[in-house]
Amino acid sequence: MRRVVVTGIGVVSPLGNDRDAFAESLAAGRSGIARWAGAGHERLANPVAAAASFEASRHFDAARARMLDRVSQLALVAAAQAIAQAGAWLEGLDRARVGVFVGTGMGGSQATDDGYRTLYADGSDRLKPLSVLLAMANAPAAWIGLENGLAGPNLTYSTACSSSAVAIGEAARRVARGEADAMIAGGAEAPLNFGAIKAWEALRTLAPADPVDPAASCKPFAKDRAGLVLGEGAAMLVLEERDRALARGARIHAEIAGYGLATDGAHLTRPSVEGQAAAMRLALEDARMAPEEIGYVNAHGTGTAANDGVETAAIKRVLGEHAMRVPVSSTKSMHGHLLGAAGALELAAAILAMQRGVAPPTANLRVPDPECDLDYVAEGARRGLAIGAVMSNSFAFGGTNATLVARAA
Repeated sequence: MRRVVVTGIGVVSPLGNDRDAFAESLAAGRSGIARWAGAGHERLANPVAAAASFEASRHFDAARARMLDRVSQLALVAAAQAIAQAGAWLEGLDRARVGVFVGTGMGGSQATDDGYRTLYADGSDRLKPLSVLLAMANAPAAWIGLENGLAGPNLTYSTACSSSAVAIGEAARRVARGEADAMIAGGAEAPLNFGAIKAWEALRTLAPADPVDPAASCKPFAKDRAGLVLGEGAAMLVLEERDRALARGARIHAEIAGYGLATDGAHLTRPSVEGQAAAMRLALEDARMAPEEIGYVNAHGTGTAANDGVETAAIKRVLGEHAMRVPVSSTKSMHGHLLGAAGALELAAAILAMQRGVAPPTANLRVPDPECDLDYVAEGARRGLAIGAVMSNSFAFGGTNATLVARAA
């Protein structure tokens, strides 16, 4: 099996639109959550969200932008960043052995919402001619492949909130097994439109706006947690074989050391300790690492009553006594829940924490929950850490649980 490393990281997020801005915002404990004022906001009970400060016109001309749903725009910009960082990663490679794996939960959500608004609200039959191509879930991956002339495997994973973690894990396995020489892998999500937010509101999973500070609405692991806050963005990684990356003098951000995939198999929306623990355990086994080697855990940590206690128990079950010593944080408290893109963005956060020796905080954890008793870095970012390996958890409706482990280069 070949070793797989990360040589490029691209980020578009509510906390900044490149890798460094994102890392600095995390370390500063900034929140990208605010009141949402998009079309239809007055009909929402919980009008808070984490929007990316992203203007398509800065990256695409008008004709090009009309061909791309916002989710594809975000994905393309994040991929371009990762590719630029990776340098001459394609030099000498057969592009039929270079592919793209992307995770998304809702695909072209904006195009879908626009179409329904045209049909039902406006009473018009004149839909955009490209409506299907804008809305299809595989559009982000397809566009990344097309723009870069990549003819290798091109797949889209949609396993709800674990989609992009699965995409990265599966892409890493393709490279490790010699089925591909390099991959672009990650996730993108753009669900901030009235129809999508209203659907999540109906599920009764969204947090109400904090009455004092809307930016503090997401409170993972806190006793007063009341739900998740939707976010948007994209994170993409360039993955390649380690020896080749070293030979060409590439900067290696981290090694993808382990990937675990397990299914709850019990309930569509209710998480289980067994399923989450199985994913973590499999990731450690794949990495051939002991629990004590993990120096930071980026938790799934949605801020919902159901998830956070279960995840705490699962981390304890897998890491044993070390669970009480390792820093654990949910960065969703700052950037919101990016659904299918969450795993990729949070793996990027974990890798950046390892590189910089800074564990980001779990913001807004002011009221401790006895059921959630790990070290959640609630006091603010913890600096000066020696982190040799990190774990990133992504758990999903439908029960697909994915964990990624990365080690220092």
